[in-house]
Amino acid sequence: MIDVEKNNLPLDLSYLREMSGDSAEFIIEMIDMFKQQTPLYMADLEQAVKQQDWVKVSGFAHKIKPTFTYVGRNDAKDHMQAMEHNARDLKDLDRIPSAFEEVKNLVEVLYHQLDQAKANLEKEL
Repeated sequence: MIDVEKNNLPLDLSYLREMSGDSAEFIIEMIDMFKQQTPLYMADLEQAVKQQDWVKVSGFAHKIKPTFTYVGRNDAKDHMQAMEHNARDLKDLDRIPSAFEEVKNLVEVLYHQLDQAKANLEKEL
């Protein structure tokens, strides 16, 4: 389940800070990559959900899942993992479309949070 309370907080970028040795430049690159790749991944996932292609849903959810860890949203990672497992195990399939909509809405919020984080990081350069 996505923790909507986190939507109003700054992102926890501690994972990226630790991974990069606290390099603002590297973190900005990762933010830019997230914003470039995630729309493509989400479009693939959305298409698979619409087609009820559960093998693809599971695969795309698996592919997207770790990206949420990078930006401090383990709640979203867990949400994607649940989608992945449900699609793979053909369990609670009727819930997958609404679970997708929930993560789709979150991603829009994340883009704004990432823009703010990037602006703050650019001040460190």
